[in-house]
Amino acid sequence: MRSSSGGGLALAAVSAATFGTSGAFASSLIDAGWSPAAAVTARICAAASMLTIPALVALRGRWSMLRRGAGPVAGYGLIAIAGCQLCYFNALQHLSVGVALLLEYLGTVLVVGWLWVRHGQRPRRLTIAGASAAIVGLVLVLDLAGVHRLDLAGVLWGLAAAVGLATFFVLSARQEDPLPPVAMVWAGMVIGAVALGVLDVTGVIAVHRGAADVRFLDLRVSWVVPVLGLSLVAAVIAYVAGIGAARRLGAKVASFVGLTEVLFAVLFAWLFLGQLPTAVQLVGGVFIVTGAALVRLDELRGGPAIAADPVLAQIPPVLAGTASGAHPAAVDLEVE
Repeated sequence: MRSSSGGGLALAAVSAATFGTSGAFASSLIDAGWSPAAAVTARICAAASMLTIPALVALRGRWSMLRRGAGPVAGYGLIAIAGCQLCYFNALQHLSVGVALLLEYLGTVLVVGWLWVRHGQRPRRLTIAGASAAIVGLVLVLDLAGVHRLDLAGVLWGLAAAVGLATFFVLSARQEDPLPPVAMVWAGMVIGAVALGVLDVTGVIAVHRGAADVRFLDLRVSWVVPVLGLSLVAAVIAYVAGIGAARRLGAKVASFVGLTEVLFAVLFAWLFLGQLPTAVQLVGGVFIVTGAALVRLDELRGGPAIAADPVLAQIPPVLAGTASGAHPAAVDLEVE
């Protein structure tokens, strides 16, 4: 249990860190004239292509698992992958990055509420304290003291992204006939890519690509560079590691550890864009880490009651598919 828990925390940190790179990669594309939908579509299609061979190897002789999990996988691809990313990028067209991120990360609170309503797990005082500390930390890290008038459309897009984020954590932690993580991510990416293609053809979303060259790290590079970063680092690694973390830690703990994505995003903004974190943001980081620790402590104190919850139950240290080499990232995940 201890090794599984430690591995889960490590995977959650990897997932948060890699998700945190998406802003730097995506901003270079959008600044070059790419539409948010185009950036999301390129990210998902490229990631699905990269995962095809590993996923087919993982599913060899086990295609029935994909058929049995068709419903959750469809929800994962449509809501947790395509929907969440599309809603977040659309929110950015109406709101500041800070407000949009805060709205999306309300999804962590939605996870606690879902587990309460759906599985009867009423949050205890430590969980409530951890949730409160994490939200306060987010406000401080995002430095929202001078918040502008909120655009209603942007708020609705941000809240929709929160639902997508909560869906990601809940479906990632699903234990019934669990697919190898790499196969689940691949299937979800394929479904998400097809859905975005249909929306593009029908004119529901605008998918248009900008200049062939973009500015990244003060250099003129091909658009392929940020697309590879978005798809390989901020999608393939992030999603596969996120699933591995959620299955080891449970949806609630994984979602709160995922809050550290904001800290990583601030760090990468400093390294890549020269945006130094303020003292207020550093204090906010302490609140976020403390909140995640309180939630984790509450899980450990829960004992048999939590172990009986089919969503939060811990699984053996070796995930399904890992022993056969199907999940290199887990012996290794939003969003964005």
